Amino acid sequence: MSDLQKVASLSEIPAGQMKAVEIDGEQVLICNVEGSLYAVSDVCSHDYALLSDGELNGKEVTCPLHGARFDVTNGKALCLPAVKPIETFKVETRDQDVFVGADE
Repeated sequence: MSDLQKVASLSEIPAGQMKAVEIDGEQVLICNVEGSLYAVSDVCSHDYALLSDGELNGKEVTCPLHGARFDVTNGKALCLPAVKPIETFKVETRDQDVFVGADE
């Protein structure tokens, strides 16, 4: 993934919601946790499923396929069947725009 890219406006991702985007061919999920934005891979690390089809509860996103849960603040797998974390990405806001890029 290249440098930060504009992917959305803040109004598109209200608190408690998420938005799926594609950046350089990668599926990325942006999550608004109590006003703070986090970006993670939109693909479950256990089996191919889009996490954006699941549910966001607080800082946890649940995979719709087998129920694996991930912490969107750090990508950590929280329960089986997932054992590997999901990738995280850097998020910045500039005015009302949301930018996402490779995590440092």
